[in-house]
Amino acid sequence: MGAALSLAARNLGQVWPNPAVGCVIVDKAGHVVGRGFTQPGGRPHAETEALAMAGARAKGGTAYVSLEPCAHHGRTPPCAEALVSAGIARCVAALEDPDPRVSGRGLAAMKQAGIAIETGVRADQARALNIGFLTRITAGRPFVALKLATSLDGHIATRAGDSRWITGEAARAFGHMLRATHDAIAVGSGTVLADDPELTCRLKGLEHRSPVRLVFDRRGRIPAGAKVLSEAAPTWIIGHAPLQAAKKAVQKIEIEANRDSSAWLSAALRELAGAGLTRILVEGGATLATALLQAGLVDRLYWFRAPIVIGGDGLPGIGPLAMDRLAASVGLRCVDRRAFGNDVLELYDRPA
Repeated sequence: MGAALSLAARNLGQVWPNPAVGCVIVDKAGHVVGRGFTQPGGRPHAETEALAMAGARAKGGTAYVSLEPCAHHGRTPPCAEALVSAGIARCVAALEDPDPRVSGRGLAAMKQAGIAIETGVRADQARALNIGFLTRITAGRPFVALKLATSLDGHIATRAGDSRWITGEAARAFGHMLRATHDAIAVGSGTVLADDPELTCRLKGLEHRSPVRLVFDRRGRIPAGAKVLSEAAPTWIIGHAPLQAAKKAVQKIEIEANRDSSAWLSAALRELAGAGLTRILVEGGATLATALLQAGLVDRLYWFRAPIVIGGDGLPGIGPLAMDRLAASVGLRCVDRRAFGNDVLELYDRPA
């Protein structure tokens, strides 16, 4: 199962709206004869890839799958049906698929065909790997990760707006790796106006894994020449005012502006989930980060801290949250801490 989970992670960020699944097939003699993982765009599925590699040696063997095999007909036949047809004798699934089209039906179909079923093996790791897919199915919105790169005192720029570069090269490279493993990267219109970012993955060899670029532009402020409107990667504008530039790579998602910030963001995330997105990495700026935190919509926080102090007149990474009591503060739990040169990354998750 460990190998199946490692395989599943290979195309994380590239398979939406499908989950990232890995499959390992072991023959009757205990030899690994097939490996597969969900391909870009969600097809072919992991089980299909593994069965193609295993061929006739799959008969009588065991399939280790990081998520319950699908049971519904789509562009391809159900994977549960394919495993039955291949003569698999045993299926070990880490996690049941909560998708209403599956939700135990794949396991039930295999069990009815005489396949021995085991579930729950490394379920926690499987859940963590596909937290975006699971959040989309169970909460109706994508999983939202917020990335901050600040000074020790929590600032993202000096009072004059100078922000390049607060963190070092190693931390910035890891940030680009995060882009490559998310379905979309998001910023607010203020970040576009201030920094004119391109929002692509620029790690050598992974340029093709640049995610969808999301710009939350409630007031229609993005200029026509912004780099984020280039055709380097797809761009989705979430807003109400008309686009100032019509380009082939740009898509508009209309959200009515006459709502408070929390309701507007919740509606936007529901629309993005409906469009298939499962994992969003939010990179800026302070206004968007603050609004998401206020709305309770941040599931994970990647906080890079550089060993510098900017001072109270700098631009804070998080704006005012209008809290009078500590009981109203945003509660998180630290799940990891690591160093990137002189910078430190702290990873926080929202308590379950």
